Order: sequence, then structure tokens, then C-alpha cells
Amino acid sequence: MPHDNDARPRNRAGRLAAALAALGWFLSAAAATGTDTAAEKGVLRATLSNGLRVVIVRNTLAPVVATSVNYLVGSDEAPEGFPGLAHAEEHMMFRGSPGLTADQLADIGSVVGGDFNANTREGLTQYLFTVPSEDLDVALHIEALRMRAVLDTPEGWNQERGAIEQEVAQDLSEPSYILYEKLRARMFDGTPYAHDALGTRPSFEKTTAQMLKSFHDTWYAPNNAILVIAGDVDPSAALAQVRELFGDIGAKKLPPKPAVSLQAIQPTSFTVDTDRPNGTLMIATRTPGPRDTDFPALELLADVLSSRRFALYELVPQGKAISADFSVDPLPEAGLAYAVVSFTTGEDPKALDKDVRAILTRVAREGVPAELVEAAKLQERSAAQFQRNSIPELASVWSDALALYGLSSPDEDLERIERVTVADVNRVAHKYLDLDHAITGVMLPRGSGAPTAARGGFGGQESISLGEAHPTELPVWAQKALQRLQVPPSTLHATVSTLPNGVALIVQPEDVSDTVGVYGHIRNRPEMQERKGQEGISQLLSQLLTYGSAHLDRVAFQQALDAIGAREHAGTDFSVEVLADSFDRAVELLADNELNPALPEPALQVIRGQIALGVAARNQSPGFLTQRSLRTALYPPDDPSLRLSTPETVRSLTLADVRAYHAAVFRPDLATIVVIGKVDPQRARAVIEKYFAGWHASGPKPDVDLPAAPDNKVHSVVVPDASRVQDRVVLAQNLALTRSDADYYPLQLGNAVLGGSFYSTRLSIDLRKNSGLVYTVESVLQAGRTRSVYLVDYASDPQNVIKAADMVAREVATMQQTPVGDDELTRVKACLLRQIPLSEASVEEIARGLLGRTDLGLPLDEPTRAAQRYIALDAATVQQAFRKWLRPNDLVRISEGPAPP
Repeated sequence: MPHDNDARPRNRAGRLAAALAALGWFLSAAAATGTDTAAEKGVLRATLSNGLRVVIVRNTLAPVVATSVNYLVGSDEAPEGFPGLAHAEEHMMFRGSPGLTADQLADIGSVVGGDFNANTREGLTQYLFTVPSEDLDVALHIEALRMRAVLDTPEGWNQERGAIEQEVAQDLSEPSYILYEKLRARMFDGTPYAHDALGTRPSFEKTTAQMLKSFHDTWYAPNNAILVIAGDVDPSAALAQVRELFGDIGAKKLPPKPAVSLQAIQPTSFTVDTDRPNGTLMIATRTPGPRDTDFPALELLADVLSSRRFALYELVPQGKAISADFSVDPLPEAGLAYAVVSFTTGEDPKALDKDVRAILTRVAREGVPAELVEAAKLQERSAAQFQRNSIPELASVWSDALALYGLSSPDEDLERIERVTVADVNRVAHKYLDLDHAITGVMLPRGSGAPTAARGGFGGQESISLGEAHPTELPVWAQKALQRLQVPPSTLHATVSTLPNGVALIVQPEDVSDTVGVYGHIRNRPEMQERKGQEGISQLLSQLLTYGSAHLDRVAFQQALDAIGAREHAGTDFSVEVLADSFDRAVELLADNELNPALPEPALQVIRGQIALGVAARNQSPGFLTQRSLRTALYPPDDPSLRLSTPETVRSLTLADVRAYHAAVFRPDLATIVVIGKVDPQRARAVIEKYFAGWHASGPKPDVDLPAAPDNKVHSVVVPDASRVQDRVVLAQNLALTRSDADYYPLQLGNAVLGGSFYSTRLSIDLRKNSGLVYTVESVLQAGRTRSVYLVDYASDPQNVIKAADMVAREVATMQQTPVGDDELTRVKACLLRQIPLSEASVEEIARGLLGRTDLGLPLDEPTRAAQRYIALDAATVQQAFRKWLRPNDLVRISEGPAPP
């Protein structure tokens, strides 16, 4: 089933302008009726005779394609009293259609190995696939069947209702979600926007399968949908497939959309408790929606107010805030503009509120600096190129442009922004930063108490129906995907070299955009490298690196980045993304920040105090106590991973300590740099060597690998968290296995069967599909150079924690006792093989994959080698590996949730 994100706030506007210009191509409007097509460079658009609008965008980054079916219906169209009806129907679209059962749908999703997802918003419901290009026909078959009809059986809804109610509990256990929703409820009282698409448990209890089917029959129609296809496809061939599969689906007479009548805003303030160690202040005003002529100016205003050169962010170096940002969220007929500022526990949010209001009031009265408006425009132009670097993002960009913004082409928003003047920005600031009608929300940290030993354990006597491992017969059009077990071709063609100072350089040319990205990693581990009594120094250094270089202070450094439209980050993981023409200057700035950081004493004084207060609050927060309890249960008391920073260790740190730590940790002989984009290997090496050649290390390389650890014993802990209505649960055990061990591959293959591949895994069938105990459940094998850990995580109502944990333990034992069936093994092999090209679907994923493999000491072509191993594995080898390494009777269980009775 999908892990949809319908209820979580999105920061789309202010950056969507760049997203909407992802390709830089100007398109004519498609015909409104008939079967006319409009073909342009790399893009094919058509409107079928039944009204389905189709956009196909070619991008050859990887042999991957992303599809997005956008139905122009969402929570706005839900009947009064049933706010989650559209969301519920989205879930039921995965419970089967005539000609496609729920089991078949789940199995097909597993076979193709892609991102099989959906989300529901106010006026839009999206169904998303990302699959290897060769499986495009499979994704289109599924979407065509679901557009025609859906089963929506009472039995299916009775099962799915438990899972969706767990999703509600999951979001209601997230304080930031509650903060945002309370703010929306006050801002849009009396309108459909007063609630999001999530829904409520009481409304789902009243919802019937017939209501859901009626909703589909009313709104799910080709003339109420936009199909976007992006990736490495032949547009003409893809369009032919669309015509064949969707062309005979009948159009429907659509009812009118409900009117949205905005009411006068009553300014209010409220507070929400949080389990986080830091607080959050939000001050929000209402704006027009994304189709309003003022919206492009609002996007630029949000960019300016978020700039690190503007007064709002100045609250951070002044020590008044930890972070500061400004966003505009577009709803269909309105928008929500808000400042978000985080602060340290113990700080006065009223004083911070006064400071933020003073800044926004001054902007509304005096406007913003012209140079920041121009800088924001340049960043938008650069981001327009960056968006070409991800195939799934490309599909999302086009979908939002057409379905949410009502634009005729992805360039249109950037064109609108280019026409915005400084006067326009100042005018909308004066008009919409109306603090006399603002809603203010504050999230305040509250402690919940110390962890306690849990009641109950594993191995109860309840009868449990374990996972369905029986074969599911697939439709003919899906069987060929299952039968295709072959090593997928890789698009990697990296050039590898080593600089004289030891830096490993990997260059991967790509030509899908006019950009170059530089991504680097320095092998390090603070638990092993922080001196005793200096715990927390890595965190202090990380924050100090945002203050520029020895040659350019914080503001001047940001100004230099803005001048070339670059995005940069320094640290043990460092990066810069920039237009190809400015590659040289971007690397110069990155190297200057990385190797010659400013580390100003006044900033150290401010940050050190904030971190000390933050550490004190963190060490009492439920989230930290959960992680701490997990590590304590898995490792011996003297394990380095249990080292703890305290307010005392942080306050003792000096600038000399920070400089010494930087010199010891930031070593070229432990660094790898990946250059990827529109650059040839010779130029890439010349530029990297020009600015990084002066980087030197002294002394022997430090040991950054954790020691091997003895087997853990069974242990259960409950961490009370008063902000949650649902328990977050982690089951885990440590393993002496290393990433280079041959048993890694059968364990990973078996884990894909159990819970680590897709929606038809055994754990998902048990805990979600059959019992409705959880919304999501996932298992992960985290393998390192010296040790590993096996994890299963889920969230459930408190009374179901042990029941679900017992199911997990029994399923692990079953993997040890009974060989996996041939059909089941073949399907997870197909899934893992197809995930290889999917891991190359974005420039950043490619770069991070290369860095990750280098960090683990693996060859760069490890995915191809792994594919060969997976194909050769049999069920007996998987069973043997599970018997050797996993200990279901020694699983640690840590749960965070409501205080036990």
C-alpha cells in the first residue's frame, strides 16, 4: 500500500517557479478537444477524445520513467462531515479493480520494484509510479484499469480502515502536523481548507464502501485527469500505448466544484506541546492562491524573506533563534504565508514573536532590498536547470504546473516571475503581510518522563495468521516483467583518479541539464574522534561552518553564492550545485569554506550557548531517549556509540578546540569528491585540483571504525511521550556481520521477502493488510564495515504493540524454519534488480551512491555485482543465512508513546 504524504505541509511555493521551468522549453497549448497533439523538442502533448490530457517529457538520465495520474479532485469535494473521503478512496484504489485484484496489484508493485505511491490534497489526488523504462506498459495498464473502475468492496474497506486509522494516529502523534493543522483551522474557518485531506477516525467509522465507490464513479474520469510521463522513453511510442489503454474509457459529466467562501480572519494565538528538544514559532497570514496574478510576486517575496542575507535569518547569528524561514503554501483558491522560527528550550517565545513581527512589519511598510529580489530571480533561474536532474521530480514538476497552478507549460511560472518588479514585491508585502489578521502558533517542548521497563514480551499464545507466501497469478501483461531476471545495464561511466594529496576524485559526465554538482564526503565518526570531555564539538563545528570563510564573512559568502545562483553546504559531507558556466567559481567558494572556515569567536559564543541548552533539552526528550535506549540495549556500556554530549562538555569547548578538531578530521586522504554534470573529466580534475591541492593532512590516519560488539540480549523499554496517541516501535538486534561478508546478499534478499522490498512483503501482509494493526512496517539490514544491525519499525495503538511484535518475531523464525517459495524468491529478485536503475534516477542519487560505496570500501560497480549474486542465490542459502545471523528470541523492543497505565 502507498506511503502517501497527503496530510503533511509542503513548502512548494517560493521554489516552485524554478520547478515549473524544469526543462527550459516553451510549449504551445495542447488542443482542448479531439485527439490533436503538439510536439516540441523533447516533449509530446496530446488531449484524447475522452478529454484525458497527456504530457510526455523525455529525459535520458537513466533508463527510468515516472508516471503521475492527476485527478482534479481531493478533499475539497468530500461531503460535509467526511473530510477524509477522498483520502480513503485513494487508499481503496490499491484494493483492486475489475480485472486486477489487490494481491495482483501488490505483487506487480513488488516485481517492478519502483516507487508505487499516491497522495491526496485539497483539489488534487495523484497516483505515482517510478519504474524502469521497460516496465512503462505495466504502470499504464494499472492506471487505466483503476481509471475505469474500482472494487470498493465492504470487505476491502473493513480491512483498509484499520490501516488508514493508523495513519491518522501517526500524524496526530506528530506535533508539527498538529501545529500546522490548528493554524489552518483558524485561518480558513468555515471553508474546506479548515481541514486537510487526512480525515478523522470518527468520519472513517461512518464511511461506507458504497460512498467510496460513488466518489470514484463521480470524479474519476479521463476528462477530469492529467497524465504526465517523464523519463527515458520514446514519446511517440508512449503516446501510442496511452491511446490504446485509455482511449476507450468514457468521459463523465462532472458536477460543479464546491465554492470556497473565505471568511474574515480572527487573529488568535495558541500553543501545542512537543516531544522535540526545541520550540517552534509560526506566524501566518492569508494570501491568494497560485492562479492569482499576485502569486508570482509572493513567491519572490518568500524567497527574499528566506534569504540568509535578510533580517529574518539574522535572528540566528544574533542568538535569538536556531533557524528561520518563510514559506508560501498554495491551496487551490488561497494561500498560506508563514514565518517559521525555531528556538532553544528555555528561550522566551514572546520576545521572539515580537522580533519577528517587527521584521515583517518593517517589510510591509518599507519593502525589501532590490538586490535581494534580483538574487532571488537568479536562484530561480538556476533551480530551473537543477530540476532536470531528477526524473521523478520532473514528473512532479509538470504535474503541479498543470494541475495545481493551472499553467499551460512548465516555463510559464518562471516567465511570470521574470516580469515581477521590485515594486510588485513591495506591493504584495504591504498587502498580504497583514499582522493585524495573523494567526500565531507556538510549539513548546515538554518532557514526558524517564524510560521504564516494558510489560510483556514476545511469544504470546494468540493465534496469528502469518504472511501469505502462496503464488499469485499475474495478468498476462505483467508476467513478462516477472520472467525478466537479468542484470540491468548501468548508465555509470565514471572516471576515477587520486589527487597527490590523497583525495579520491570521481567524475561522471551528464548532459540532461546545464549544471554541475560537486558532492564530497570525509570518512569520520565523532564517537571515535571527539576527545574525552569534548563531546558535542562536531555539532559546534558543523554550525560554525555556515559563517563563511576566512576571506568572506557570512553575508559576503552568501552574496558570492547568490551572484552565481549556487547552492552550497560545507562539512564532512559537503556539496555545491551550480550552472556549468560558474563551475570554477563555485568550487573556489566550496573549497574556501571547507578548508579555510571563518570560525568567528562571536558566533562560537552564541552557538555554544544554544547547543548547550539544546543538548540539555535533547537529553530529556522522548525521541532522544528512544534512540538512547535502543543503543544501550544493543551495545555494551563502554561502546563508543554510547558517548554522550552534555551541557558541561559543550560549554567547555574553545575556539582552539574547534580548530584542532577541524584540522584532525578534515583530511584529504579520507576524502572523496564526486563531480557530476555538464563537465568533462579533464576539466573537472583541473578545477578540483586547482582549489583543493593545498589541502594537506598531518600524522597517521585516525581509526574511524566502530569496534565489533557482542550479541545483545532480549530487552524491552517504554519511553513515555505525552505528545503521541500512538506508539512508535523499533525491534532490533545487532550482528557481527560486516558489509563485505558474503552472507550480506542472502540476508538482504531474505529481508526483501520479509519486509524490506515493497507492499506485498510478509510483514506488510500480516500487520497491515490482514490485521490493520499498522499503517506502515519496514525491515532494514544496516551493514557497516565492522558490524551491523537488523531493524523492524512500525507504529501502532498501544494495545497492539506486543501483538505486532509477536508477529514480527514469528515471521523471522519462519524464515529460518521454512525455505522461501520459488515464486516469492523470484519476485523479490525482480524487485531488487529493478531498483538498480531506479537508484540512478537523479544526479544526486548517483553521486550519493558513489560516495556511499567508497565509504564502505566497495567497488563502484557494486550494484551490478550484487545483481549477479541475487540472481544466483537459492532459497536454501537464504534460509541458512537467516539461521546463522538472526536471533528472533533476542530482539530488543523499544516503544515510544503514551505513558503506560
